[in-house]
Amino acid sequence: MKKIKKTIAGNPFLDHASVGELLKRNDFRVTIFGSARIKKDDKVYKQIYHLAKKIGQEGFDLVTGGGPGLMEAANAGHEAGDKPRRAQSIGLTIHLPWESEKNKYLEVHKHFAKFSDRLDHFMALSSVVIITPGGIGTTLELMYTWQLEQVKHICPLPIILVGRMWEPLIKWFKKYPLKHGLISEGDMDNIYIARSNKKAMEIVNKTYKVFQKEGKNYCSNIRKYKLD
Repeated sequence: MKKIKKTIAGNPFLDHASVGELLKRNDFRVTIFGSARIKKDDKVYKQIYHLAKKIGQEGFDLVTGGGPGLMEAANAGHEAGDKPRRAQSIGLTIHLPWESEKNKYLEVHKHFAKFSDRLDHFMALSSVVIITPGGIGTTLELMYTWQLEQVKHICPLPIILVGRMWEPLIKWFKKYPLKHGLISEGDMDNIYIARSNKKAMEIVNKTYKVFQKEGKNYCSNIRKYKLD
């Protein structure tokens, strides 16, 4: 018989649960998107490691793409922070020429052949999304999350942008699409700029308090977003 443990939200799940089992649980999870190309000696790698360590210390589940770079930094940091092993470090991998293997810090893993299926699982698992420095793939993940929120296919999750590279992009959205009526003021409501790990964690913890208060009613409309 497998050992039962509890998440920070008090919901039981099995050790080494599959992604399919986790999808059935109403657990609080923080997703971190970011570049696969950033190396261990980069200051950004170290920053995301320490951010994920804080997430682990809080006992929150972590979801990443499961590969190298900032995904590895996040999963490694989460492992270092979650010493009591209260939470799960989840990786959703995909085969790419430079990202063919999962990192060694994952506790739960699922591999995908299609980006669309992988993105759908990210959306179904996430309570908060953190966007860290990255390229086309990370930008796609940002836009996919944002667009699904806009059309109310997923909950209005906080989208936390970590790193100054994203600030000009948000200024562009305000200067052009918003100013010209191509998006609405409300479309900007859940976009947050975090210039430090401390600020990012403030937003994560505030979101968790709402999650904890609302319980099963928190973002119940996420059930409208079906996975095949």
